[in-house]
Amino acid sequence: MIPTVEWGNLSPMKYDQSQQLLERSKKVIPGGISSNVRALWNPHPLFYDHGQGSHVWDVDGNEYIDYVLGRGPLLLGHTPAPVIEAMKAQLDRGMHYAGQTAIEVDAAEKFCELVPCADLVRFSSTGSEAVHAALRVARAHTGRNKILRFEGHYHGWFDNIAWNFAPKVDGEPRYLPKKQPTTQGQPEEDGANILVLPWNDLELVKKLFDEHGSEIAGVITEPVMCNNGSILPLPGFLEGLRDLCTHHGSVLIFDEVITGFRLSLGGAQEKLGVTPDLATFAKAMGGGTIVSAVAGKADIMDRFGSLTANHSGTYNANPVAAAGVKAALDFIADNGGAELRKAHETAKILMEGLSAIATTTSLPLTVRGLPPVFHVSFVPEGGDPIVDYRSLQQTDKEIGAKFWAGLQERGVRTVPEGLWFVSTAHTEEDADKTLSVVREVLREIEA
Repeated sequence: MIPTVEWGNLSPMKYDQSQQLLERSKKVIPGGISSNVRALWNPHPLFYDHGQGSHVWDVDGNEYIDYVLGRGPLLLGHTPAPVIEAMKAQLDRGMHYAGQTAIEVDAAEKFCELVPCADLVRFSSTGSEAVHAALRVARAHTGRNKILRFEGHYHGWFDNIAWNFAPKVDGEPRYLPKKQPTTQGQPEEDGANILVLPWNDLELVKKLFDEHGSEIAGVITEPVMCNNGSILPLPGFLEGLRDLCTHHGSVLIFDEVITGFRLSLGGAQEKLGVTPDLATFAKAMGGGTIVSAVAGKADIMDRFGSLTANHSGTYNANPVAAAGVKAALDFIADNGGAELRKAHETAKILMEGLSAIATTTSLPLTVRGLPPVFHVSFVPEGGDPIVDYRSLQQTDKEIGAKFWAGLQERGVRTVPEGLWFVSTAHTEEDADKTLSVVREVLREIEA
């Protein structure tokens, strides 16, 4: 739980209605929340009433500049008119048919037009499902079982991949550290075919392929480690993964659930110039609706088409979600991606402003990532460069918690772990106000 923080003479926001709703909720919903990550809030999980553009309001009437954006889906901001209008029009025609629709094809065509690796695409509902499909089809294509994943990367909550997301690393070897589950109730045998390494260490990956290359079905990685610190790949690392997978006949999988359609119209693979065999998407692709996708090379994806690898789901490509995807992708791609460039420009103002503020404070504020998604943390002077999950552990989490809570009390909402999402709806005025609040909070922490 993020600690409650007192803020001098600042009158704290009131959360009475949220508190009452939480008590009601706990009587019918475990913990009062429907996703465990929502427990990480100060002073307790909050309830929200509505959002518009770059702002959101809770049930107590508190207004926030919102850099949480639903933890990523709201690239176009809250209530984006093109997406809502498209979904409303489809709702008038029907919600779900358990059959194919023209709008599903329209959405798929637009998707494949934008994403470099996407010869073919299949739609699902959540990012975890998309990852599950990618792992299955990689194994079906190669006839192998083992998957390499990296410490600190998040690929959903399913038992067969949710290993070493937030592991204890003290005393653990860098080469093939102990596999650690994410939760109680996760059977040890579900990790039997998972191999784990620290990220950004190509020499260790080469060693693993030398020893186990004929067993490795695929390598899955966030192309930018957004879920833990927005850490960038070191020069040559993704290219090295690409070469090793090609040489050994393994499938390279990019988890673009956060980076997709955000770092560029074609995602991180376009931005960074490395094309995977498969990639998973969710969040931004639907403009806020519930949808995900796995996309990739035709010879791999055709395992689904030939029915030799199963990919099923009652709600896959339901027409309301498909309408949202088509509208969202059209919006960000129109005029050569002008709206996405706007989000990038606003994020740059914030990132550069935060970095400038860092030079004026005694607190070791650090900004990492690529617009329009970045991470703010506090790294003690003289620390090691942050290149992976292990080096990220040196950050001062106590200062980070105070910083996050102070922003919220002043109407700036960010992800508790330090991640900031910027939308096409955010303005320079939002950025200027945010930077002013940051200065106030840092002064209060220093006092």
